[in-house]
Amino acid sequence: MQHKQSLALDRNALEAVVARVLEQGGKAGATAAEAVVSVDNGLGVTARLGEVETLEYHRDKGLGLTLYFGQRKGNASTADLSDSGIAEAVAAAAAIARYTAEDPYAGLPDAALMASDYPELDLDHPWDISAEQAVELAQRCEAAARSHDARIVNSEGASVNTSRGTVVYGNTHGFIGGYTGTRHSVSCSVVGEQDGAMQRDYWYASSRLADALGDVEAIGRRAAERTVRRLGGRQLGTRDVPVIFESDLARSLIGHFTAAVRGASLYRKASFLLDRLGEQVFPDFLALREEPHLPRALGSAPFDGEGVATQARDIVSGGVLQGYVLDSYSARRLGMQTTGNAGGVHNLSVSHGDLDLPGLLREMGTGLLVTELIGHGINMVTGDYSRGAAGFWIENGEIQYPVEEITVAGNLKEMFRGILAVGNDVDTRGNIRTGSILLDRLTVAGQ
Repeated sequence: MQHKQSLALDRNALEAVVARVLEQGGKAGATAAEAVVSVDNGLGVTARLGEVETLEYHRDKGLGLTLYFGQRKGNASTADLSDSGIAEAVAAAAAIARYTAEDPYAGLPDAALMASDYPELDLDHPWDISAEQAVELAQRCEAAARSHDARIVNSEGASVNTSRGTVVYGNTHGFIGGYTGTRHSVSCSVVGEQDGAMQRDYWYASSRLADALGDVEAIGRRAAERTVRRLGGRQLGTRDVPVIFESDLARSLIGHFTAAVRGASLYRKASFLLDRLGEQVFPDFLALREEPHLPRALGSAPFDGEGVATQARDIVSGGVLQGYVLDSYSARRLGMQTTGNAGGVHNLSVSHGDLDLPGLLREMGTGLLVTELIGHGINMVTGDYSRGAAGFWIENGEIQYPVEEITVAGNLKEMFRGILAVGNDVDTRGNIRTGSILLDRLTVAGQ
């Protein structure tokens, strides 16, 4: 892995590449231009059944650029950052632009929105680990999972991954900015068997800091525990019951919300939340806040994919939809201003109460705890929701037995309004940070 100083020098070189692209774009006749260049270096290993299954170093780089000729634009990309590679990419983008129709909404964001002064977010924490050390960690993780219970009969392996990358974006507003970040993870997946029936499950940790991943043996044991508890699964007859989505799955529910308020879905009129700005979409106790400047968080970024400054804001407050998720193009289509979300949301945090997951189970009393979702049966136009699932049947606030081969179904508009509580077991391993979510009612059916 590279040291921080050498990668900082790479950032200077990448800024020079972006400046060169913008200059050549101007010489090609473009009225405006933007470019993004990135490098990423990493190591990944997987151990299965105690042996090394994969060991991979990667060193990726790439350049993407857009040239605007008035309201016509052309895109090109390349992994060749040499002078000749840049010249070819610029020529290709210019040629494409000549054959595209004018788009009145095309163009750079307003210059005043560029990130002129952005904070240091402490995203860069290299992991000084050799391939041999990574292999040992993966083997220890898997061994802890396989030895945890006699019913663990096979393994899909344990993996250790580390990567460190720099991204630099610039445009002809005079903006060039970049930052370096790291991402490290450990994961494990094992197979259990009981009475001739098999189940698999997994667990993982992910962070900017290697020290925050925790004990690898604990990750392996958690994977084994999750696998064993699923053995002996039953089906359920059709019923309407309260449902809890475990925190790592609750993230997908909030993801459907962000997809519905994304600019592209709105201007295409392909969203079940069309024209709902300023209206109640969640219960009044719920808030969704975007926090792009959290130090060391996985979703933090000083600016978005167009160089627009990111800033904290409430997307939902008091259950009311306060704002959309827009880049500059979709904002123009909607007659609005970009929200700094080119590339998506940044640390969207869901407000939560005081109950942990066991507390939510007691609050629910009788119902279903969902721990796995299968398939993608979501209609984003109507909000209709139907997915395969597995989990646990709950009575008197306690797990009774695992369930499998079931379907959970409802409508996202009603599901969002029917949230009864959000747990304090917040999962911070992604861009959406939420605890487990208790819903008042879904239809559960055997498959």
